[in-house]
Amino acid sequence: MADDPSPKKPPESESGADAGWSAVGYLLGGMIIWGGAGWLIDRWLGLPDVGLLIGLIGGTIAGVYLIVKRLGA
Repeated sequence: MADDPSPKKPPESESGADAGWSAVGYLLGGMIIWGGAGWLIDRWLGLPDVGLLIGLIGGTIAGVYLIVKRLGA
């Protein structure tokens, strides 16, 4: 069509600081969310912080996975 605007520019890559803060956010977010879920399961089942430990480890692994997949680090 003749009225189409100019082609869209490709998305700009993140700067080093933005990528670093994204990585920190992925790691902390995974640890807080999954650690919190593990803590809630511990309280619900009356376990001695086993779920918290598993949640923190799983959240860290998930955060590292997201960093590698989305940031290519």
